[in-house]
Amino acid sequence: MNVSRHQGIALAIGAMLLASLTLSVSLRAQPSAANTPASVASVASAASVASMPATPPVAVTPLRGMVIDADTKQGIPLAYVVSGDTTVRTDHDGRFTLPASMAGQAVGARMPGYRQQQGKLQAAAAGPTTLTLRKFESRGLYLSAWGIGSSKLRGDALALMAQTDLNTLVIDVKGDAGIVPYRSEVWEALGYPKQTVVTVHDMPALIKDLHDKGIYLIARVVTFKDDKMANAKPQWAIKTSGGAIWKDREGLSWLDPSIPATWEPAVAMAEEAAKLGFDEIQFDYVRFPDTPGLQFSQPNTWEVRPFMISAFLDKARQRLAKYNVYMSADIFGYVCWNLNDTLIGQQLEMLSDRLDYLSPMLYPSGFTWGIPGHVMAVGSPYEIVHHSLQAAIERSGMSGVRFRPWLQSFKDYAFDRRVFGEKEIRAQIQAAEDVHAQGWLLWNASNHYSTAGLNVKKLPMSPAAKPATAVASVP
Repeated sequence: MNVSRHQGIALAIGAMLLASLTLSVSLRAQPSAANTPASVASVASAASVASMPATPPVAVTPLRGMVIDADTKQGIPLAYVVSGDTTVRTDHDGRFTLPASMAGQAVGARMPGYRQQQGKLQAAAAGPTTLTLRKFESRGLYLSAWGIGSSKLRGDALALMAQTDLNTLVIDVKGDAGIVPYRSEVWEALGYPKQTVVTVHDMPALIKDLHDKGIYLIARVVTFKDDKMANAKPQWAIKTSGGAIWKDREGLSWLDPSIPATWEPAVAMAEEAAKLGFDEIQFDYVRFPDTPGLQFSQPNTWEVRPFMISAFLDKARQRLAKYNVYMSADIFGYVCWNLNDTLIGQQLEMLSDRLDYLSPMLYPSGFTWGIPGHVMAVGSPYEIVHHSLQAAIERSGMSGVRFRPWLQSFKDYAFDRRVFGEKEIRAQIQAAEDVHAQGWLLWNASNHYSTAGLNVKKLPMSPAAKPATAVASVP
């Protein structure tokens, strides 16, 4: 017959009670255990065992580990430890704990100011897992999607790195004009038009080659300046006051940062770069435009802008966490000085909580109004960089290791058209070093660099090149 689920449960419980009562009456009717058959004695024995207290479960020893400084051998407090989808931070002694079930899994550690490290979690019986981090300061160059794919430009950059103490390359993964240098697996799925330009045909092999040379690799991901997606999905584009799709001075359209759906393209490309093996993801144009009178999906106010940018960074950080990559962003130089969001959604204190490194663009040519005491910015390259970084450090309460500035390695365009050469580049580098920043990055849009202002390595002379030692003749 058909009964409801609850009626069925009631009938089952009734049957169990009836069986229990029948067993109890049957046992009371039997003679003592000494004169009973073995079957009844077994029932009595089982009842006796059931009445014994349960054995407490065996305690499982968690996995323990430590993140240490390669030079001092001391623990590194608050380092990030990542295994799969789990991220923990070390305590004040540099120690961490993870579940025993994670034994044998890959594990990574990172901390601003160090190169990240990978390892494997040892079983508890084998002792603590130790991850050793080495201090690191980036000294880098920028290469566009075209530059990294050009044997000439890339070759020149690598030759310069071999001659100097440069150790970092910032490579376009999603450039200003929407060009991705390699054949992307997610590009078209995101809604972009089919890739027509591919400048690097084997990105994994190139990344391995660059890593084998000891080069730190930063993937530059242009975020809201996205002409291709703005045209593919015009409902996401920033509009003019008349409702048309807005274009900037370069004729490129932008996505509206106040629409959460517009965050996914940059995050997905960043995640692909992390999978490829980049050490760091750097978001550029992670801001609202500085043009007044534009239309957004939400009011263009202080109450909206920095909170939308922060929410984007939170999403990116969550998605990138399991890859053990560093996350950074390029910010306006005046963000170091302004207490507000500089009307573009970049507010220093809100950014610092969400990024490993901040890269203020401290190009003297970009400081149109100068800084206090230095109105002619291009005439004060040291002061622009030093004072801006110092202001940001004091305001944020962070150490210089959280800042890695972009420096000017191109001709001035805003003041007197002067060439930035040996003197100007060296002054900027010295300023960054004097505040103990986490290195520095040189920007040149055409990817042309020289040894000007850099520390050139002193190569040992070969025996054939050494001057001959004069020997006095004996009369």
